[in-house]
Amino acid sequence: MTQFGGAFTALITPMTESGEVDYDGFRRLIQFQITEGIDGIVPLGTTGENPTLDEDEEDKLIEIAVKEAGGKIPVIVGAGSNDTKHMVSYVKRAKKMGADAALVVTPYYNKPNDDGLLRHFEAAASVGIPIIVYNIASRTGRNIPTPLMKEIAKIPNIAGVKESSGDLNQMGDVIREIAMPRKAEGGKFWVLSGDDPLTLALTSMGGDGVISVISNLLPAKVKALVKSAFEGNYEKARELHYELIPFIKAAFIETNPVPIKQAMKWAGIPAGPARLPLGKLAPTSEAVLKKAMIDLGIEFVR
Repeated sequence: MTQFGGAFTALITPMTESGEVDYDGFRRLIQFQITEGIDGIVPLGTTGENPTLDEDEEDKLIEIAVKEAGGKIPVIVGAGSNDTKHMVSYVKRAKKMGADAALVVTPYYNKPNDDGLLRHFEAAASVGIPIIVYNIASRTGRNIPTPLMKEIAKIPNIAGVKESSGDLNQMGDVIREIAMPRKAEGGKFWVLSGDDPLTLALTSMGGDGVISVISNLLPAKVKALVKSAFEGNYEKARELHYELIPFIKAAFIETNPVPIKQAMKWAGIPAGPARLPLGKLAPTSEAVLKKAMIDLGIEFVR
């Protein structure tokens, strides 16, 4: 699988203990991802705590991501906003700085109607860089139903969707009604899971992979799961799925990215704390996360 298919990592943003961005840690994290065989990276998404990053920090993180990827793997930069004007400026920045695509989330809080959503994504696509639509009603308050996604998918430069609706029926409809007809016409509409526990299900239905949180710590295992599913080796894919499920549950026991950053810190991978308003894990959550890591054989460095 090439371009926007396979196992992509929704990168965390490593922080120092004082709350500053750890740029060297970010470089090392990307190098780790590439060494472990990840298919692509997604900086400045929700997992990267983009709501609490300022624009100078974002600029530096994009610069590092593009440089470290070095054309070896695609970089999809988070460029969402609930203000269309700001979103367009972020997409333009991603294009100017050399990103391969921009990830544009459904506008949050505003809860736009269908006409507004369509025009929002038309504005994103007009910049001239591939756009991955990010559909996540749990954070935005607005689902993109399949009939509307079909209209959005007709816009030039709309390349695919990160599907985080949590609804397998909807995901299947998107694949059947949009991706499969596009493929039959010789084109492509990438359908990526935005939920780690649904990676196997989505790829089994004909989806194109995952933008994963747990691959920050376990890129090789997530890549192996996706690759096995693509190759039709569902016995191996199921084995990896069930092996990873307890850790996936633990990684989302509290608001992402708090648990995954703690797990990475324990494993000695650059992470640091999350910025407020995200706080520390509760002791009961820490215990669940530690057990999941121990059961998976992850070594604790600190």
